[in-house]
Amino acid sequence: MGPEKTLTKVRLQDTYDTIDYYRLQGYSVVELCNEFDVSRSGYYKNKNRVKPNKEKQDEVLCSLINDYNTTYDGILGYRRMTMFINKFNQTSYSEGYIHRLMRFTGIKARIRRKKVNRKRTKPDYIQENILARDFKSTKPNQKWLTDVTEFSIPKDKRKLYLSPILDLYDNSIVEYELSFSNNNRLVFKMFDRAIKKHPGAKPIFHSDRGFQYTNRPFKTKIEKANMTQSMSRVGKCIDNGPMEGFFGILKSEMFYDKKFKSMDELIQKIHDYIKFYNEKRLQKRLECLAPIEYRNQALVS
Repeated sequence: MGPEKTLTKVRLQDTYDTIDYYRLQGYSVVELCNEFDVSRSGYYKNKNRVKPNKEKQDEVLCSLINDYNTTYDGILGYRRMTMFINKFNQTSYSEGYIHRLMRFTGIKARIRRKKVNRKRTKPDYIQENILARDFKSTKPNQKWLTDVTEFSIPKDKRKLYLSPILDLYDNSIVEYELSFSNNNRLVFKMFDRAIKKHPGAKPIFHSDRGFQYTNRPFKTKIEKANMTQSMSRVGKCIDNGPMEGFFGILKSEMFYDKKFKSMDELIQKIHDYIKFYNEKRLQKRLECLAPIEYRNQALVS
């Protein structure tokens, strides 16, 4: 293990750091300075150099970036890293500045994988795309999105399905259900709990044209709850873009490139992540707040 990279603008700093490193291994300063063709006076002058404030600041921020990258398991890109640093340290650093330091440290967020489209079945009925990609919402429980995504792990033949409801006001996950069967019960249980949690909610309820949302029993549930049902057009996953975006975030930050010993461990990780997403994951669109924090502010006001 050699000397670490430094942020200083001193021209020979890397050489001086290398001399420091090998000096600790037992080599003499005279031998090292001769080997690297630098003067001893220059080396000792650098040893007594007072670091400028900007260099000290860069070093502190690089340390924070490394700490946050470890704490949040490598999920923070430079924009979200900037939010976390500024919020928890009462600072106002720019995204460009943090991006430069992240490049220097070699830290970047994990990349999302492309979604694989599922097969469609013939629906009992369909609804128009009433939402029409209007993803803005002025109050909680005005527009809800939903969909189902699946997970699988090696050495387990089962597939795990996640069915959540996302509120477009604050991007929070209102309710969700996990099951090893992708069926009506998965979606119905999620929907019933959401209604119980928010009995007065009458949002536009938007989904794709999956069989769970296009059957008669679910239509009855929607009508009983006095909601307005909306569905994406065929082959237009962007019509449900924020929901697809949540799945991409979820899988890139807690699933892809991870190893799970069992389905039980995966299930617990999903529970933990959704709690983290709702309560601690800062979002720039939400004034650098987490979804529930933003929601609570709206309810108080």
